[in-house]
Amino acid sequence: MQRNNSFSGRTYRPNKNNNSRKFGGRKGGFNKRGPKKQNIHPSKFINKSVTVAEDVPYESKHQFNDFALNKAIKYNLERIGFDQPTAIQDQAIPIALEGHDVIGLANTGTGKTVAFLLPILEKLYANREIASVLIMAPTRELAQQIDQEFKKFSGGMKLYSAVVVGGVNIDKQIREIKRGPHVIIGTPGRLKDLLNRKVMRLGNINTFVLDEADRMLDMGFLPDIKAIASELPSQRQTLCFSATMTPTINMLVQDFMKNPETVSVRSSVTSDHVDQDVIETRDKVHKLEVLKDLLQKEEFDKVLVFGETKFGVQRLATALTDHDIPSEAIHGNKTQAQRQRALKAFKDDKVRVLVATDVAARGLDISDVSHVINFDTPQTYDDYIHRIGRTGRGGKSGKALTFIDRR
Repeated sequence: MQRNNSFSGRTYRPNKNNNSRKFGGRKGGFNKRGPKKQNIHPSKFINKSVTVAEDVPYESKHQFNDFALNKAIKYNLERIGFDQPTAIQDQAIPIALEGHDVIGLANTGTGKTVAFLLPILEKLYANREIASVLIMAPTRELAQQIDQEFKKFSGGMKLYSAVVVGGVNIDKQIREIKRGPHVIIGTPGRLKDLLNRKVMRLGNINTFVLDEADRMLDMGFLPDIKAIASELPSQRQTLCFSATMTPTINMLVQDFMKNPETVSVRSSVTSDHVDQDVIETRDKVHKLEVLKDLLQKEEFDKVLVFGETKFGVQRLATALTDHDIPSEAIHGNKTQAQRQRALKAFKDDKVRVLVATDVAARGLDISDVSHVINFDTPQTYDDYIHRIGRTGRGGKSGKALTFIDRR
């Protein structure tokens, strides 16, 4: 291994017996570039001054028992083992319980879902109105995760939810809506489709949640969000959670929210616990060989690899599996069931490597990711920050490596 002093890049010399020329020789390979891709200087992918000091834990002002929640919710919290709220939960829950609109700014993985679900459950406990809660999320995976959390915290309360997302048979989802769930959780595109079909009525909605709002806007969902919000009653509570407050989000909340109270517990944009570096490679063949060598090392325990295109991600996961590195892939061409199986295999440590596109990986909450590898550089620096935020969580250290062309 050699250091390139120009920007601390790594040059690897992989094993000669790794024959990948056939794999990398096809025109286009993995690295299909989009026309709007930012030119990010390699130095922005490097941070060797990693903070390893122990975090000062957040001292919450409340215990969950202190919140004005009913006995059924408190029983579920105790059963699950929740007693100490995170910062966003500690500060946002009391405001939401009072009925105020809330803007919650917090990093992914800080407990935002619980921060809006508990006030929703309290409201539903008092008034079990059908189709009174609408939760909008950017991806299928995040919508499914929210639904799983809802079921966990509403145990024994006889409250029901429906998940409506793309990539799944819409007829089944129509039947779910017609059964009359209390909570509808969905992605903007599918929600708008159901509205256009006159299947879903939003006249009873009294709580509207926008989760990962910045991601939804990044993905181009603003027109769908506006169309859906226009169907909602003006008298409602709106809870908006985001990692960033951009000018577009600011305009959005001005249109959708009434005198919102802002709770910001967001930490610095780049995790202090992620050691970041670059790796230089000569060409596509060399790039794959380097990746295989890295993944065979013991310290690469649970690795999330990012690629740029759906085709490239699937091809890379297949190639790694063919070289005795079992891998799963998640991307937009996978069905919801396939994506769920791949994600579960990774979470349950049945495979050590998950290869994903940015869109598929948004909103995923995966614990104990040891490394993030940017096989293809991200479209924007914000995407890079989002990618590396999958590791180095909860005060733990993590590592991020970005492949770049040799200079």
